[in-house]
Amino acid sequence: MAVTALIRTPAPRARRAPGQSRSSNLFIYFAALILIGLMLAPVVYIVIGGFRSNSDITVDPAGLPTEWRWQNYVDVLTSDVFWRQVLNSTIAATATTLVVVLFGLMAAFALSRYSFRGRGAIYAVFTAGLMFPMTVAITPLYILVRNLGLANSLAGVIVPQIAFALPVTIIILVPFLAAIPNELQEAAFIDGCSRLGFFWRMVVPLAIPGVITVGILAFIGSWNSYMLPLFLLSNDELYTLPLGTQAFASQYSVDTAKVLAFTSLSMIPALVFFSFFERRIVGGLTGAVKG
Repeated sequence: MAVTALIRTPAPRARRAPGQSRSSNLFIYFAALILIGLMLAPVVYIVIGGFRSNSDITVDPAGLPTEWRWQNYVDVLTSDVFWRQVLNSTIAATATTLVVVLFGLMAAFALSRYSFRGRGAIYAVFTAGLMFPMTVAITPLYILVRNLGLANSLAGVIVPQIAFALPVTIIILVPFLAAIPNELQEAAFIDGCSRLGFFWRMVVPLAIPGVITVGILAFIGSWNSYMLPLFLLSNDELYTLPLGTQAFASQYSVDTAKVLAFTSLSMIPALVFFSFFERRIVGGLTGAVKG
Protein backbone atom coordinates (compact mmCIF):
# COMPACT_ATOMS: atom_id res chain seq x y z
CA MET A 1 0.00 0.00 0.00
CA ALA A 2 2.82 2.39 0.78
CA VAL A 3 4.40 1.73 -2.62
CA THR A 4 1.06 2.25 -4.39
CA ALA A 5 0.43 5.49 -2.55
CA LEU A 6 3.93 6.70 -3.43
CA ILE A 7 3.43 5.93 -7.13
CA ARG A 8 0.04 7.65 -7.25
CA THR A 9 1.28 10.78 -5.52
CA PRO A 10 1.33 13.57 -8.14
CA ALA A 11 4.54 15.47 -8.68
CA PRO A 12 4.54 18.96 -7.18
CA ARG A 13 3.85 21.71 -9.70
CA ALA A 14 6.12 24.68 -10.07
CA ARG A 15 4.56 27.63 -8.38
CA ARG A 16 4.25 30.90 -10.18
CA ALA A 17 5.37 34.08 -8.56
CA PRO A 18 2.61 36.08 -6.84
CA GLY A 19 0.56 37.90 -9.44
CA GLN A 20 2.25 36.06 -12.31
CA SER A 21 0.10 34.35 -14.96
CA ARG A 22 0.54 32.90 -18.42
CA SER A 23 -1.24 35.86 -19.99
CA SER A 24 1.12 38.31 -18.31
CA ASN A 25 4.13 36.36 -19.60
CA LEU A 26 2.71 36.42 -23.12
CA PHE A 27 2.19 40.16 -22.87
CA ILE A 28 5.78 40.68 -21.72
CA TYR A 29 7.14 38.58 -24.58
CA PHE A 30 4.92 40.38 -27.08
CA ALA A 31 6.03 43.80 -25.82
CA ALA A 32 9.68 42.69 -25.95
CA LEU A 33 9.26 41.51 -29.56
CA ILE A 34 7.72 44.85 -30.51
CA LEU A 35 10.60 46.77 -28.94
CA ILE A 36 13.17 44.54 -30.66
CA GLY A 37 11.38 45.03 -33.97
CA LEU A 38 11.33 48.81 -33.56
CA MET A 39 15.05 48.85 -32.83
CA LEU A 40 16.04 46.50 -35.65
CA ALA A 41 13.73 47.91 -38.32
CA PRO A 42 15.91 50.96 -39.15
CA VAL A 43 19.04 48.80 -39.29
CA VAL A 44 17.39 46.25 -41.60
CA TYR A 45 16.05 49.06 -43.80
CA ILE A 46 19.49 50.61 -44.17
CA VAL A 47 21.19 47.28 -44.96
CA ILE A 48 18.58 46.22 -47.51
CA GLY A 49 18.43 49.72 -48.99
CA GLY A 50 22.11 49.42 -49.82
CA PHE A 51 21.25 46.58 -52.21
CA ARG A 52 18.63 48.59 -54.08
CA SER A 53 18.81 51.07 -56.91
CA ASN A 54 17.86 54.72 -56.59
CA SER A 55 14.83 54.21 -58.83
CA ASP A 56 13.57 51.37 -56.60
CA ILE A 57 13.94 53.55 -53.51
CA THR A 58 12.09 56.42 -55.20
CA VAL A 59 9.19 54.25 -56.40
CA ASP A 60 8.85 52.06 -53.29
CA PRO A 61 10.94 53.31 -50.34
CA ALA A 62 9.96 50.42 -48.04
CA GLY A 63 10.03 47.61 -50.57
CA LEU A 64 12.51 44.84 -51.26
CA PRO A 65 15.08 45.08 -54.06
CA THR A 66 13.83 44.04 -57.49
CA GLU A 67 17.46 43.26 -58.27
CA TRP A 68 20.11 42.86 -55.60
CA ARG A 69 22.85 45.36 -56.47
CA TRP A 70 26.06 44.25 -54.78
CA GLN A 71 27.94 46.92 -56.66
CA ASN A 72 26.90 49.57 -54.13
CA TYR A 73 28.80 47.77 -51.37
CA VAL A 74 31.70 46.91 -53.66
CA ASP A 75 32.13 50.58 -54.60
CA VAL A 76 32.32 51.55 -50.93
CA LEU A 77 34.70 48.75 -49.96
CA THR A 78 37.05 49.51 -52.83
CA SER A 79 37.25 53.23 -52.05
CA ASP A 80 40.22 54.67 -50.18
CA VAL A 81 37.97 57.10 -48.30
CA PHE A 82 36.15 54.38 -46.36
CA TRP A 83 39.27 52.54 -45.24
CA ARG A 84 41.07 55.78 -44.33
CA GLN A 85 38.19 56.71 -42.05
CA VAL A 86 38.18 53.21 -40.55
CA LEU A 87 41.90 53.61 -39.81
CA ASN A 88 41.37 57.01 -38.19
CA SER A 89 38.56 55.66 -36.02
CA THR A 90 40.67 52.65 -35.06
CA ILE A 91 43.62 54.84 -34.05
CA ALA A 92 41.44 57.19 -32.00
CA ALA A 93 39.48 54.39 -30.32
CA THR A 94 42.53 52.25 -29.53
CA ALA A 95 44.56 55.12 -28.09
CA THR A 96 41.60 56.33 -26.04
CA THR A 97 40.92 52.86 -24.67
CA LEU A 98 44.52 52.14 -23.66
CA VAL A 99 45.02 55.45 -21.84
CA VAL A 100 41.58 55.35 -20.18
CA VAL A 101 42.09 51.81 -18.89
CA LEU A 102 45.62 52.53 -17.61
CA PHE A 103 44.86 55.85 -15.91
CA GLY A 104 41.45 54.71 -14.69
CA LEU A 105 42.90 51.57 -13.14
CA MET A 106 45.62 53.49 -11.33
CA ALA A 107 43.22 56.16 -10.06
CA ALA A 108 40.68 53.56 -8.94
CA PHE A 109 43.44 51.64 -7.14
CA ALA A 110 44.40 54.69 -5.09
CA LEU A 111 40.79 55.66 -4.35
CA SER A 112 39.75 52.16 -3.30
CA ARG A 113 42.79 50.87 -1.39
CA TYR A 114 44.22 53.87 0.46
CA SER A 115 42.85 56.47 2.84
CA PHE A 116 44.12 60.02 2.36
CA ARG A 117 42.86 63.52 2.83
CA GLY A 118 40.54 64.60 0.03
CA ARG A 119 39.79 61.11 -1.23
CA GLY A 120 36.03 61.63 -0.91
CA ALA A 121 36.22 64.98 -2.69
CA ILE A 122 38.22 63.50 -5.58
CA TYR A 123 35.76 60.63 -5.93
CA ALA A 124 32.88 63.13 -5.85
CA VAL A 125 34.51 65.09 -8.68
CA PHE A 126 34.68 61.96 -10.84
CA THR A 127 31.08 61.15 -9.95
CA ALA A 128 30.01 64.66 -10.94
CA GLY A 129 31.74 64.10 -14.26
CA LEU A 130 29.02 61.60 -15.14
CA MET A 131 26.47 64.43 -15.03
CA PHE A 132 28.50 66.81 -17.20
CA PRO A 133 27.42 66.42 -20.86
CA MET A 134 29.85 67.07 -23.65
CA THR A 135 27.40 69.37 -25.42
CA VAL A 136 27.72 71.91 -22.59
CA ALA A 137 31.52 71.92 -22.74
CA ILE A 138 32.03 71.77 -26.49
CA THR A 139 32.70 75.49 -27.01
CA PRO A 140 35.27 76.00 -24.18
CA LEU A 141 36.71 72.59 -25.07
CA TYR A 142 37.28 73.70 -28.65
CA ILE A 143 38.99 76.89 -27.45
CA LEU A 144 41.21 74.90 -25.08
CA VAL A 145 42.20 72.36 -27.72
CA ARG A 146 42.93 75.15 -30.21
CA ASN A 147 45.12 77.00 -27.70
CA LEU A 148 47.05 73.79 -27.05
CA GLY A 149 47.74 73.49 -30.77
CA LEU A 150 45.85 70.21 -31.09
CA ALA A 151 43.02 71.44 -33.30
CA ASN A 152 42.49 69.54 -36.56
CA SER A 153 44.40 66.49 -35.33
CA LEU A 154 43.50 63.08 -33.98
CA ALA A 155 45.31 63.94 -30.74
CA GLY A 156 42.87 66.80 -30.24
CA VAL A 157 40.03 64.28 -30.41
CA ILE A 158 41.69 61.60 -28.30
CA VAL A 159 42.57 63.78 -25.29
CA PRO A 160 38.99 65.05 -24.62
CA GLN A 161 37.62 61.56 -25.17
CA ILE A 162 39.95 60.29 -22.47
CA ALA A 163 38.79 63.00 -20.08
CA PHE A 164 35.11 62.22 -20.61
CA ALA A 165 35.59 58.44 -20.40
CA LEU A 166 37.60 58.45 -17.15
CA PRO A 167 34.66 59.11 -14.75
CA VAL A 168 32.73 56.06 -15.94
CA THR A 169 35.88 53.95 -15.85
CA ILE A 170 36.76 54.94 -12.29
CA ILE A 171 33.21 54.53 -10.98
CA ILE A 172 33.09 50.98 -12.37
CA LEU A 173 36.59 49.92 -11.26
CA VAL A 174 36.52 51.24 -7.69
CA PRO A 175 34.12 48.51 -6.41
CA PHE A 176 36.20 45.83 -8.15
CA LEU A 177 39.40 46.91 -6.47
CA ALA A 178 37.76 47.61 -3.11
CA ALA A 179 36.50 44.01 -3.03
CA ILE A 180 40.06 42.62 -2.99
CA PRO A 181 40.71 41.32 0.56
CA ASN A 182 43.11 43.33 2.66
CA GLU A 183 44.65 40.07 3.85
CA LEU A 184 45.86 39.42 0.32
CA GLN A 185 47.59 42.77 0.24
CA GLU A 186 49.17 42.22 3.66
CA ALA A 187 50.41 38.78 2.62
CA ALA A 188 51.95 40.27 -0.53
CA PHE A 189 53.77 42.92 1.53
CA ILE A 190 55.06 40.26 3.94
CA ASP A 191 56.49 38.36 0.97
CA GLY A 192 58.42 41.47 -0.04
CA CYS A 193 56.10 42.74 -2.74
CA SER A 194 56.08 46.51 -3.21
CA ARG A 195 52.96 48.56 -3.83
CA LEU A 196 53.63 48.70 -7.56
CA GLY A 197 54.39 44.99 -7.56
CA PHE A 198 51.11 44.27 -5.77
CA PHE A 199 49.31 46.47 -8.31
CA TRP A 200 50.72 44.76 -11.39
CA ARG A 201 50.91 41.18 -10.08
CA MET A 202 47.71 40.97 -8.05
CA VAL A 203 45.34 43.86 -8.68
CA VAL A 204 45.45 43.89 -12.47
CA PRO A 205 44.79 40.12 -12.91
CA LEU A 206 41.97 40.17 -10.36
CA ALA A 207 40.34 43.20 -12.02
CA ILE A 208 40.37 41.73 -15.54
CA PRO A 209 36.52 41.51 -15.79
CA GLY A 210 36.15 45.16 -14.89
CA VAL A 211 39.07 46.17 -17.13
CA ILE A 212 37.47 44.41 -20.10
CA THR A 213 34.15 46.11 -19.38
CA VAL A 214 35.53 49.64 -19.19
CA GLY A 215 37.77 48.98 -22.18
CA ILE A 216 34.82 47.94 -24.32
CA LEU A 217 32.75 50.93 -23.21
CA ALA A 218 35.62 53.33 -23.94
CA PHE A 219 36.30 51.78 -27.35
CA ILE A 220 32.67 51.87 -28.47
CA GLY A 221 32.17 55.38 -27.11
CA SER A 222 35.20 56.62 -29.02
CA TRP A 223 34.27 54.74 -32.18
CA ASN A 224 30.77 56.25 -32.21
CA SER A 225 31.90 59.75 -31.25
CA TYR A 226 30.55 62.38 -33.61
CA MET A 227 30.42 65.74 -31.89
CA LEU A 228 34.10 66.06 -31.02
CA PRO A 229 35.37 65.23 -34.54
CA LEU A 230 32.72 67.53 -35.98
CA PHE A 231 34.01 70.53 -34.03
CA LEU A 232 37.73 69.72 -33.97
CA LEU A 233 38.44 68.25 -37.42
CA SER A 234 38.31 70.28 -40.61
CA ASN A 235 40.64 68.17 -42.75
CA ASP A 236 38.73 65.37 -44.47
CA GLU A 237 41.90 63.25 -44.40
CA LEU A 238 41.46 62.99 -40.62
CA TYR A 239 37.73 62.27 -40.55
CA THR A 240 36.61 59.40 -38.35
CA LEU A 241 33.92 57.01 -39.55
CA PRO A 242 30.83 58.71 -38.02
CA LEU A 243 31.90 62.11 -39.35
CA GLY A 244 32.92 60.58 -42.67
CA THR A 245 29.49 58.99 -43.03
CA GLN A 246 27.84 62.38 -42.67
CA ALA A 247 30.27 63.92 -45.18
CA PHE A 248 29.69 61.05 -47.62
CA ALA A 249 25.93 61.48 -47.31
CA SER A 250 26.27 65.19 -48.11
CA GLN A 251 28.56 64.58 -51.06
CA TYR A 252 26.46 61.78 -52.60
CA SER A 253 23.04 62.98 -51.50
CA VAL A 254 21.61 62.13 -54.93
CA ASP A 255 22.86 58.51 -54.78
CA THR A 256 20.70 57.32 -51.89
CA ALA A 257 21.50 53.63 -52.37
CA LYS A 258 25.26 54.18 -52.10
CA VAL A 259 24.76 56.34 -49.02
CA LEU A 260 22.77 53.54 -47.37
CA ALA A 261 25.51 51.05 -48.29
CA PHE A 262 28.18 53.30 -46.76
CA THR A 263 26.08 53.78 -43.63
CA SER A 264 25.44 50.06 -43.15
CA LEU A 265 29.14 49.24 -43.54
CA SER A 266 29.95 51.96 -41.01
CA MET A 267 27.67 50.30 -38.45
CA ILE A 268 29.16 46.83 -38.80
CA PRO A 269 32.37 47.25 -36.72
CA ALA A 270 30.58 48.63 -33.65
CA LEU A 271 27.74 46.10 -33.92
CA VAL A 272 30.12 43.15 -34.26
CA PHE A 273 32.37 44.39 -31.46
CA PHE A 274 29.43 44.93 -29.11
CA SER A 275 27.80 41.60 -30.01
CA PHE A 276 30.96 39.64 -29.23
CA PHE A 277 31.61 41.36 -25.89
CA GLU A 278 28.05 42.01 -24.70
CA ARG A 279 28.29 39.32 -22.02
CA ARG A 280 31.57 40.76 -20.81
CA ILE A 281 29.95 44.17 -20.39
CA VAL A 282 26.98 42.78 -18.45
CA GLY A 283 29.21 40.56 -16.31
CA GLY A 284 31.57 43.41 -15.52
CA LEU A 285 28.78 45.78 -14.54
CA THR A 286 27.17 43.07 -12.40
CA GLY A 287 30.47 42.52 -10.60
CA ALA A 288 30.80 46.24 -10.01
CA VAL A 289 27.33 46.41 -8.45
CA LYS A 290 28.01 43.40 -6.22
CA GLY A 291 31.35 44.83 -5.12
